Amino acid sequence: MSHTIAAATPALPLNDGHRMPQLGLGVLQAPAEATAEVVRTALAAGYRSIDTASAYRNEAGVGEGVRTGGVPRGELFITTKLWNDAQGYDSALRAFDESLARLGMDYVDLYLIHWPAPQRGLYLDSWRALIRLREEGRARSIGVSNFMPEHVRRLVAETGVTPAVNQVELHPRFQQSDLRAFDAGQGIVTQAWSPLGRGKMLSDPVIARVAAKHGKSPAQAIIRWHIESGLVVIPKSVTPERIVENFEVFDFALDASDMAAIGKLDDSAGRIGPDPLNAGF
Repeated sequence: MSHTIAAATPALPLNDGHRMPQLGLGVLQAPAEATAEVVRTALAAGYRSIDTASAYRNEAGVGEGVRTGGVPRGELFITTKLWNDAQGYDSALRAFDESLARLGMDYVDLYLIHWPAPQRGLYLDSWRALIRLREEGRARSIGVSNFMPEHVRRLVAETGVTPAVNQVELHPRFQQSDLRAFDAGQGIVTQAWSPLGRGKMLSDPVIARVAAKHGKSPAQAIIRWHIESGLVVIPKSVTPERIVENFEVFDFALDASDMAAIGKLDDSAGRIGPDPLNAGF
């Protein structure tokens, strides 16, 4: 039985029966001391999903923002992630307890393995720990981040449990169509981090034309592209005006020509962040 998500945000069904808002706030690089206010700003703007991670060192601020943000916890979807140095069965369980303590919560809606870190050889043990956390109800849904098809196939083959979400770098310059097709075939929702291409896409002339046509900003046009592509998207910002602007994307739609134009921006060399196959950290 899924809990309530505010109707303002479309939600996608997950393969475990829960639902996840399609648009959320990412807090990567949000300074710890500013995070609570950033979260409160987002909740006031209508966001109901917040994405953090132990590696971001601002889980405590997320928890404070949620407690003081005026929205009941049951209406929110909170995600955090297991960092690479805590991979392994027992260490993943410990790391999860520490994340919950920092958040000041008794459960999260989604817990992700942050990177496969294949050199460590521990992501399968970590996944077994996440399965236990889901069985205990302390992580409502479990998933992965930056996993390639071979990593996901191994998890499913060894445990029979398919991740609910795969959060990966994805933006108009790096559209990950093969990975998205793989995820869809497995019933996995694809979630986009760095959805604006670290800001590099905002000055693209194709994006500018699409945005101007709809009287919207380049960022709004890109976020709308993610939503219409069936992705979950978590733009990050600490600027109140930008946080509000990024949420104002439900009053227009891109047409087929807009989607085709943005589709042509895809570049196999468009990755900005680390390659999951050799990101050891």
